[in-house]
Amino acid sequence: MDLTARLFQMELISGIGTAAFTFSGYLIGIRKQLDLLGVCIVALLTAIGGGIIRDLLVNRVPLVFYDYSNLIIILATLLLSWLAGLHRRESRTLSRLFIVADSLGLVAFSLAGAQVGLLFGLNAFGVVTLGFTTAVGGGVVRDMMVNDVPFILHKDFYGTVAILVAAGLYLADRFGHVGLLTLQALFWSGLAVRLLAHWRELALPKIGAPQDGGK
Repeated sequence: MDLTARLFQMELISGIGTAAFTFSGYLIGIRKQLDLLGVCIVALLTAIGGGIIRDLLVNRVPLVFYDYSNLIIILATLLLSWLAGLHRRESRTLSRLFIVADSLGLVAFSLAGAQVGLLFGLNAFGVVTLGFTTAVGGGVVRDMMVNDVPFILHKDFYGTVAILVAAGLYLADRFGHVGLLTLQALFWSGLAVRLLAHWRELALPKIGAPQDGGK
C-alpha cells in the first residue's frame, strides 16, 4: 500500500473513531443527566481530547483547530443521536451501545495515533505512546469531567488493547506489511479483544487486592 492510500485509510479509521467517541460521550452525558450544553461539551472533548494531547506531544497545532472535518463529524453524530431518540432509551440499551461505541473509538484512535508516530519517524516507544494517548486521552478527560474513575485504570484490558494495536501497526510497518488487510486485521482483532474482555469481565490483576474476604 502506497503512502497516499495508507493515509486515506487512516483518515477513514480516524473518522470512525471520532464518530464513535462522540457517540460514547453523548451517551455518558445522557446517563449523567447533563443539560444540552453539558452533553455537547462531554461529547466534543471525548472525540478530540486524545488527538489534541497527541498533537501537543509532537509539537504541532492540533488538526481540529484548522480542519473542520472532525467538527462536522461530531456535529452530524450528535444530531443523528438526538434524532434517533437515544435519550429516551432504557439505561441497559444505552450501556450496551456505549461499550460498542467506546470500543470502536479506542481501536480506531490507537491506529490513527500510531500512524502519526510513524509519520514523525518515532521509535517503537514513541509510536505506541502516541497510539495509546490518542486512544485513551479523550476518554480520560470525559470520565474526569463527570467524576468517574477513568476506564483505563480499572476496566477490561482497556489501555492494554490500545498498546497492542499500536504495537501491531509499528511491527507491521517495520517489516513492510502494512496494507488494507493488515489494517482491517488490527482493527477487528483489537475490537474483538476489547468486547470479549468486557463481556467475559476479564481484567488485569490488581495490585494489593484484598484477600480472604478483605480480612
